[in-house]
Parts: sequence; structure tokens; C-alpha cells
Amino acid sequence: MQVFETKTAVREAVAPWRAAGERIVLVPTMGYLHAGHMALVERARAEGDRVIASIFVNPTQFGPTEDLATYPRDPQRDLTMLREAGVDGVFMPDVTEVYAPGAQTIVETTELSKILIGKLRPGHFRGVATVVTKLFNIVQPDTACFGEKDYQQLCVIRQMVRDLDMPVRIVGVPTVREPDGLAMSSRNVRLTPEDRAAAVVLSQSLFEAEEMAKTGITASRLRAWVAANIQANPRADLQSADIRDAETLATISGPLQRPAVILLAVRFGKVLLIDQRVVTP
Repeated sequence: MQVFETKTAVREAVAPWRAAGERIVLVPTMGYLHAGHMALVERARAEGDRVIASIFVNPTQFGPTEDLATYPRDPQRDLTMLREAGVDGVFMPDVTEVYAPGAQTIVETTELSKILIGKLRPGHFRGVATVVTKLFNIVQPDTACFGEKDYQQLCVIRQMVRDLDMPVRIVGVPTVREPDGLAMSSRNVRLTPEDRAAAVVLSQSLFEAEEMAKTGITASRLRAWVAANIQANPRADLQSADIRDAETLATISGPLQRPAVILLAVRFGKVLLIDQRVVTP
């Protein structure tokens, strides 16, 4: 497995693969890997001939009061996991390698970036779209894999690829969960034992809502039930609970008539967790 610290090194490694007709798949990560990331790598290996993972904690997607400084990092452990998973190359750039001094250009999905999580974290998806665009330009993959847990992020990236005619196929990979149902996240390690135990209310609420969605319940009543169920947990600070069209993230009124996605953002102590589930009527 090769490790690249510069854009030039990545491009030089990828060029002969592409010349040989090999399909290149990118798995963008911010490191501190877990089984959810490994599921992305496994899917990537099935989608192409060469897999490149990136490890980059992107500062532009963190707000001024968010957890950039405390975001968990363990690069050597990450490299060991990726090597054992059969990854061909890892791009681990410094911030200055990705963002040149004086850079002015941004990428933003003007509507999708400002709703739901984007409303809670202004500028977050602008940072995501910009760095993913840069990674696509640097690696030039045929395919890229992203987790469905970050559902709005996945929608933003798909919209961006369509709008800008990027020749990259986007593959969404189902959320990987702990045995008790909690969605795997690098932030879970920062939960106190009490908050970790309480956080299962997210997946429990989503699983019950999935069954309720089949009963003809309206979107507003289902959203209200999910919100009330989470708020009943004294350790859960509900930031957002919404139900949107699963494909477009458009608002829904009346009974569910097509696949919808329930999107949650809940704070436990200082840790903001997100989760989602697509439900069908």
C-alpha cells in the first residue's frame, strides 16, 4: 500500500493505472476509522480495480465553535486497517497541501446546503462540497463511495456531481451499526458511558418509525412521534428531526406515498450525533 502526502504523488501513481484501463475508486474519510469505513472499502473493492482512501480532517466543514481540535485522530491505526483491507493507496495531505494560501474558490449546493444539518451547521456542506470536489480533481476516480449515515451529505454530493457534470459515479453504502443499534461514528468515542447508553434511542426510534410508516400515518404525525420519543430521554438534546423525500429531500405533507427519509440530529453532552433511515409506506 502506497501512502501519498502530495497531490503530485497521487497523480503520478494513478496515471499508469488509468492508462492500463483500471477502474479507480475513492473512499474519502476523515480518519479514526471503524467498521463503517471498512464497509466503504469493501464496497469500493467490489466496484473497481484500484482503491484509494483519503484521510483528511477538513477544517472548512467545521464551524468556529465545533470540534475540529478535539476530533479523534489515530493515523497509524488507520493505515494498518487500510493496509489489511487491501487498499492500494492512501492520500494523507497536510492542510496546506489541500488549501493553498489565498484560495478563494468554493463549491456549494445553494439550497441543499442550507436545510436540516446545513441549518444547524452553517457553511458545513460548503466545506464538504469544496473538499470533495478537490479530491475528485486530484484523484480523478471513476467511482466514489460514501456512507448513507451522512444522508444529506450523500444528497449534496450527488447534486453537485449532476450539476457540475463530474464524471464520477457516487455509490451510497448502508449504515453500519453497533450490536445495540447505534450508528457507528468516529464521534462515538467521545460519548460518556451514560450518553453512550442513552444514544440508542436514535436507532430505536428509527426502527419503530419504520414500522409506523406502513400504517398510513401522515408525515407530520410520524415526525412528531419520533421527536417526542427522543425528547423523552433526559440525556438527549434534540436538534433536528425531519422527514423528507428520500431522493430530493423535499418536504412532505399528508400520508407517506413514496420512500421517505427520517433525519435526526441529536446532541448528547457536547457530542452531536446524526442518524437516518429510509422508510416506505
